[in-house]
Amino acid sequence: MIFGIIKERKTPPDRRVVFTPEELVRLKKEHPEAVIKVESSDIRVFDDAQYADLGIDVTTDMSDCDVLFGVKEVPIEALIPNKKYFFFSHTIKFQPYNRKLLQAILEKNIELYDHETIVDANFKRLIGFGRYAGIVGAYNGFRAFGIKYDLYTLPKAETLKSKEDLVVRLRRQILPNIKIVLTGHGKVGMGAKEILDDMKIKQVTPDDFLNKIYTEPVYTQIDVLDYNKRIDGQILDNKDFYKNPQEYSSNFERFSQVADIFMAGHFHGNGAPDILTREMLQSPKNKIQVVADISCDVNGPIACTIKASTIADPFFGYLPSSHQEVPYTHPGSIMVMSVDNLPCELPKDASEGFGEMFMKHVIPAFFNSDQDGILQRAKITEQGKLTERFQYLQDYVDGK
Repeated sequence: MIFGIIKERKTPPDRRVVFTPEELVRLKKEHPEAVIKVESSDIRVFDDAQYADLGIDVTTDMSDCDVLFGVKEVPIEALIPNKKYFFFSHTIKFQPYNRKLLQAILEKNIELYDHETIVDANFKRLIGFGRYAGIVGAYNGFRAFGIKYDLYTLPKAETLKSKEDLVVRLRRQILPNIKIVLTGHGKVGMGAKEILDDMKIKQVTPDDFLNKIYTEPVYTQIDVLDYNKRIDGQILDNKDFYKNPQEYSSNFERFSQVADIFMAGHFHGNGAPDILTREMLQSPKNKIQVVADISCDVNGPIACTIKASTIADPFFGYLPSSHQEVPYTHPGSIMVMSVDNLPCELPKDASEGFGEMFMKHVIPAFFNSDQDGILQRAKITEQGKLTERFQYLQDYVDGK
């Protein structure tokens, strides 16, 4: 079997890669029968020489590869027919901008495996860059706070080499006794928590966060039942919320009235109530002045996330009274960070972490006849058709 690491071709360029040079050496050692090729790239965080120096074949011809690994969407004109591809296709949620991509994949008889669809037997995701989104998103939240109040200046994360460099810069800053509320306990939320903990910011319970006054910066990490309540007043459990989200309304306002910074690292399911609403932000009791929306659902559960910002221009102002973008220097604005490709700012760390997960969870399936069903569950297309798990995309493919 010939594995190929493809060049990233999407604009803006993404410097991440599925496998670092060291991970490919490990793959070859554990599976000597595997043949590995790396497509030459002038943007990858690991340059061609770093692969070649470790004996990895660097080439411009990937036509003889059986399986091709990438990060972002592959442009239609670059797709090689009759191959197996792994990349983030951004199609499984009916994204209209990638309908033609999925149509082309079917037409070209490509087997598509999306990194998002790689799950275990309980359909829990195994692969992703979420941790690094959380790490960079939290850093950007503090960077925004420093800019807004002219307290300190932090360099862009993309100019630093590693998470450790981010933490070193953050620890140098002296913060006032602010309160930070963090949503989410998945990879994104826990990545943000890593930064807060590495900064030695004190974690407090939701009740203490809401009711106590502190002389130091503190944060609380809240779960779905901390910021949602059943409309009928019943107090049940998380399972009920996930099963019946329509029976709930947001109870986040009690946090918006005491928090200075909101770091949004949650997963927001279909049918779940909005979290931070326009009414909450327009309230004279609202205290939140910086929102780091790491999850970045545009026009979704966080009302001030009216667009995705960029690594080049990560911050914008949101004016609650008119629900529109203004300069973040506007005195009445809330400062918002909603970059949708945060892990790109730490390409080396993100690539190293991603490769480790891929080696652990996916590569064995190629050599053990997929005994755990990893590949079968992840496969979106096969022989020019959608697989059973993804039949729900047929109308999307048909343009209906």
